[in-house]
Amino acid sequence: MTTVQLKTIGEMVAADYRTAQVFKNHNIDFCCKGNRSIQEASESQNVDPAVVIREIEALQELGKEENENYKSWPLDLLADYIEKKHHSYVSTQIPILNQYLEKLCQVHGKVHPELFEIAEEFKHSGGELTAHMKKEEFILFPFVRKMMQAKQSNSKLEKPHFGKVDNPVQMMMHEHEVEGDRFRKIAALSNDFTPPKDGCGTYQVTYALLREFEEDLHLHIHLENNILFPKSIAMEKELNG
Repeated sequence: MTTVQLKTIGEMVAADYRTAQVFKNHNIDFCCKGNRSIQEASESQNVDPAVVIREIEALQELGKEENENYKSWPLDLLADYIEKKHHSYVSTQIPILNQYLEKLCQVHGKVHPELFEIAEEFKHSGGELTAHMKKEEFILFPFVRKMMQAKQSNSKLEKPHFGKVDNPVQMMMHEHEVEGDRFRKIAALSNDFTPPKDGCGTYQVTYALLREFEEDLHLHIHLENNILFPKSIAMEKELNG
């Protein structure tokens, strides 16, 4: 088997984020369901695994100058980056998108009743993501920083109130999967974020923002599920001997 075949799709994207586009092109979830092989992930979407493998291998031949190597970052830096870039983005965009969706429902809801379901799904997503990010910012990320401090100072790591880092990690990963499923539903309801022919400018802007939100969420979840979380679990084991 080749190196590509042996790795999970999450590991491949962690090593080279450009491969995410290959999986996106085939509607393969690399973030919430990144622990699958190419064979398993491709077959779930009725895609020939050999085609996906060829596309990834061709991409890897192009070099990695433009690939951001998040995997090499210290864990505290990665946690800071996720919080300042992705958490801030989500917090900023939620009220904006809620307002746009409310307007679309008022103006176009009678002709396009799916807008009410999209708006309701996004409203739930906004509330759940807000609570989710707070748990990371006040519980998980501070412990990640404490682990880095303990490693750098060669000091003893105090046991957290949640037992071990795998406990909040499993909760966060479950919540990621819920939101991933929710956005797949929103994508299906919106015809993959494609405005109808009678869609006005607000319609186009709203769907473009929803697509951007989903893409940011994919990278956000990928950085946590496939890099930050497994490395945090490994570091805790290392520190505890």
